[in-house]
Amino acid sequence: MTESQSLWLIPILPLIGAALNGLLGRRLPKMAVSAIAILSVLGSFLWVMKCLSALGNLDTPHAEHYFTWIQSGALEIGVDFMVDRLTRIMLLIVTGVGLLIHIYAVGYMDHEEGFSRFFSYLNLFMFFMLTLVLAKNFLLVFVGWEGVGLASYLLIGFYLKEKFAGDAGKKAFIVNRIGDFGFSLAMFLIVITFGSLDFTKVFEAAAKMPVEAHAGILTAIALLLFVGACGKSAQMPLYVWLPDAMAGPTPVSALIHAATMVTAGVYIVARASVIFDRAPIALDVVSYIGLLTAVVAATIGVTQYDIKKVFAYSTVSQLGFMFMACGAKAYSSGIFHVATHAFFKAVLFLGAGSVIHALHGEQDMRNMGGLRSKIPQTFATLCFAWLAISGVPGFSGALSKDEILIAVHGKSEWMFWVGVVTAGITAFYVSRAMFMTFFGEYRGKAHPHESPLSMTGPLWVLALLSAAGGYLMRDLVHSIGPETASHGDHGSLEFIIVAAGLLGIGLAAFMYLMNRGLSQSVAKALGPVYRLVYDKYRVDEFYDAALVRPIQAGSESVLWKGLDVLLIDGVVNGVGRTASAIGGILRRCQGGHVPSYATWIVLGAALVLIGFQLVGGGR
Repeated sequence: MTESQSLWLIPILPLIGAALNGLLGRRLPKMAVSAIAILSVLGSFLWVMKCLSALGNLDTPHAEHYFTWIQSGALEIGVDFMVDRLTRIMLLIVTGVGLLIHIYAVGYMDHEEGFSRFFSYLNLFMFFMLTLVLAKNFLLVFVGWEGVGLASYLLIGFYLKEKFAGDAGKKAFIVNRIGDFGFSLAMFLIVITFGSLDFTKVFEAAAKMPVEAHAGILTAIALLLFVGACGKSAQMPLYVWLPDAMAGPTPVSALIHAATMVTAGVYIVARASVIFDRAPIALDVVSYIGLLTAVVAATIGVTQYDIKKVFAYSTVSQLGFMFMACGAKAYSSGIFHVATHAFFKAVLFLGAGSVIHALHGEQDMRNMGGLRSKIPQTFATLCFAWLAISGVPGFSGALSKDEILIAVHGKSEWMFWVGVVTAGITAFYVSRAMFMTFFGEYRGKAHPHESPLSMTGPLWVLALLSAAGGYLMRDLVHSIGPETASHGDHGSLEFIIVAAGLLGIGLAAFMYLMNRGLSQSVAKALGPVYRLVYDKYRVDEFYDAALVRPIQAGSESVLWKGLDVLLIDGVVNGVGRTASAIGGILRRCQGGHVPSYATWIVLGAALVLIGFQLVGGGR
């Protein structure tokens, strides 16, 4: 066993930063707040690099036990951290991309209220996310899992004076609790089945179990884990929180809802791959849900005009691709896309933030246009991400997306073709956003200005990673474990995938550059179909009618007016009114008037004498 690397320092450093800025930040200048926030994450990143360097190629996972947390009979749960090849990838993404986003946020949040509060929340999120990926057992994962949900709620609802931000934060919190309930049930089943929550013990025992021909205990555990993953990674039907989460500041969108938290669901499926491999029904569900989510979110993205929401639906769709890979047992390909997606999606969100910053808060792409000459660095960096997500060869997104679709082809040919069409739609709507924002004539009223170096610097680093990051990460990702997806010469499939992306770009150019009125004509021709997609298939309205309003009505009529007001308040207030009435009667006997007291004494004496007389007479 290798010597201790003090893995606990990796999450603790951001926690210290969160505490310092949370407790003292309001008394500190912004430069000090920024330094605390950035240096805490930088220290975490450097310690990750030091630990990974010392641990080498991680042929054997490195674990550290700190103390026993829960001891109940044979069940022992410790505060234990572990680093293996999967953890290595997640640590590099979380600390590396997180550091760049922290630097960017200094410039973006410079004129916002609650500067120290924002960075305290951001550091707190880093602590919980790092705890999640370092944990060696399911319960400690759940601590990080719930923690990132809390931090996400705080960051989405950061603008305390805005009702829409508060509503979005509550929506994210409640929807994630639904998924977390599934995760909790999965842990109960794991304890009942394996007598432990430790990864090593659970996966060693699961590996000795046969593959289930029909639904059984492993299928139940896998599906419940996937319910949790659907909540955290915004999959059907629990995806509705993520687009609304754009209510938070743009750095939040880039960090939590593109590069880290939303990938936690993909991470847990890959981590529990031993269980999923033995539950083919669960794998099919993962594939179908991923595919459905990718298609639905991609089509919605075609119709949106808020630049952040376009990229938000893109995130939901790309997460669907990751789950498609996991469903095809191509776990390393799914994690590969987690890594490349972290690079290019961070650029898309941060670039969108730079556009919004340049236009003093404008987010509607119909009020943009012609910005490539006004904010050239933002445009140039966004081009890298645009080409990467579109699957253009030579960029990181093409590497991981090709792997996913080829793996899906090995599972199901029809799913492959639907995935290819979805990839083409992705290229189309991201190209649409780029053309509407940066080409043509400027349609806005604000005077655009380029963002400061603190914002463009991280953009350039992430843009370069969008191009080359896939080549840098490929070997590390594929060292996670044996790949069971089909291999071999897939030149024809790769050609089809690339062609779909290029076709999507070309169609967007034709509709939004060469013939700008065509998009409106198409929307008018599609009529109610277009309106349905524009309204996001009215899923939110369905949830509102089927769940929210009935629950509110039931809560008001049954729980509030019936149970609370009539029963509980009726009993409590009734007791109080009865006591008050009796007290009112007795109070008249204690009026403070001597003649009144004398009268009561005489009456009392008379009653006593009458009583004695009656008793004596009875004898």
